[in-house]
Amino acid sequence: MAVERVTVDLSRYPDLVMILLGMRVNAVTGLRTLMGFGPSIAAATKAMPDGLLSHETFLWSLFPPHAGIRQYWRDFAALEAWARSTPHREWWARFLRDSGGTGFWHETYFMRGGIEAVFDDMPQPIGLLRFADRIPPRGAMF
Repeated sequence: MAVERVTVDLSRYPDLVMILLGMRVNAVTGLRTLMGFGPSIAAATKAMPDGLLSHETFLWSLFPPHAGIRQYWRDFAALEAWARSTPHREWWARFLRDSGGTGFWHETYFMRGGIEAVFDDMPQPIGLLRFADRIPPRGAMF
């Protein structure tokens, strides 16, 4: 059977943003933390916040458990508005107080160019952290 090969026309999305996120279990307590986020994230994304075009979940690895999300947003303004609103703002504040035995990271890619990356409590390098120099998040980087 012949392969059906297609591509996409992104001209309707000049400000498209793709974000990859991951949560890795670093300690036994992290299993509960990871499993607790699943239903909350599913409910929040099922509501399709303004600007969210697509949300997918996947598993990076079983050992250690490391779950991931890929999202496409219409533009960065929509992504940032959602990240600063409830429930995301509350999730992030809770994580920064106590990671619950997990590590978290995200990489954001912009259609118009540029990449932003954050890595918190990741014991092993992943993604851009595998080859790019580490710098402390200061100013706009924080």
